[in-house]
Amino acid sequence: MNSIEPLVFFGLAALVVVPSAMIAFSRNLVYSAFALLGTFAGIAGLFILLGADFLAVIQVLVYVGGILVLYLFAVMMTSGISDVRITNRSIAVKAALPTFFLLLLLLAKLIYGTKWLVKPELQYQPTTAGIGNSLLTEYLLPFELISILLLATLVGAVAGARKEVK
Repeated sequence: MNSIEPLVFFGLAALVVVPSAMIAFSRNLVYSAFALLGTFAGIAGLFILLGADFLAVIQVLVYVGGILVLYLFAVMMTSGISDVRITNRSIAVKAALPTFFLLLLLLAKLIYGTKWLVKPELQYQPTTAGIGNSLLTEYLLPFELISILLLATLVGAVAGARKEVK
């Protein structure tokens, strides 16, 4: 194991945990959505560290490029939602703190009570070439049918959303 690998792992883990806490404790929806960007980026980094390069690219394309942009548009389009004050945070804290400490205790018991096996270091192989070859040989017909289905869905969404011109 390289000496830098644990440092990179803990950096990426912090990049996942800190924005996740910001999402949970932020009172502003826009800040929560931007913290979600950090969480998704950290998860993509963890995928790269595991040798799952295809999953890392899909994480960035789908979640950061699609879902997060959708969240940001939804937050920006509902700008008046911040005027509504319904929550009572004092009740939530009274229920969350005992649950948090109970889960922390169970997690510590699990970590220290497990006999961890150490496997030899693996040589990671890129996975994108195999997935690409499978999509363009064995699974070509389902791949093309899904692309036609997505195109029809996109055309239907545009036709349903457009306004009639008089």
